[in-house]
Amino acid sequence: MWFTMMVVLFHQEFFQYFMESNGSRSADEENKMDLLKKGYKADRHGTNIDNVVFVLSNQIWVMALSVCFIFTVTIGTFPAVTAEVKSTVANGTGWDICHLFPLHILLPGLNLCPILPLCLPLHDQPGKDSILLPVLCGLRVIFIPLFMLCNVQPRLYLPVPFAHDAWYIIFMILFSFSNGYLASLCMCFGPKKVPQHQAETAGAIMVFFLSLGLALGAAISFAIRVLI
Repeated sequence: MWFTMMVVLFHQEFFQYFMESNGSRSADEENKMDLLKKGYKADRHGTNIDNVVFVLSNQIWVMALSVCFIFTVTIGTFPAVTAEVKSTVANGTGWDICHLFPLHILLPGLNLCPILPLCLPLHDQPGKDSILLPVLCGLRVIFIPLFMLCNVQPRLYLPVPFAHDAWYIIFMILFSFSNGYLASLCMCFGPKKVPQHQAETAGAIMVFFLSLGLALGAAISFAIRVLI
């Protein structure tokens, strides 16, 4: 899997551009890097860390909350709900073990879908200041009721309008791809919304909110499963 990701990455224009520009860095660029490093040192010694975190939080809060919400939805349904979906095509023959379970593991479990965003053209992706990205992240909440209305067994309260296996497969593909695609964009754009010497701190904040999303998703997954 890692070999496949590296092969895809090497053929991307943005990767080749940065590899070439890294090898032909001019003297002016080197001077700019030195100035940035000096500015970073001055910032560390002259600014209270609490103020830095406050500024960063206000600058990247949209990206931070977006990535948190992405993983809250993902872990809230996967695997607590999605693993309980039973095949209606199998009719109790055990085919669901060979039919749905591998799909459930391969797509989100082994993160095969995050490879696909590497193949998408950069000019077709939302920018770091685009309102479209947080809107798309918020729309992922629709996957919670969609999976709840699949053939999750046992169930007590809800009907099963999406009983056929095809619905589950379509939802799972969209669910997996959107998770990898949107989370990758948020994690990339977060540090880019701050000055370069503060990018490391911004990255740490993004990782914290990602972890927070995992914890929140794990917490609400029990409630979601009980409501089915």
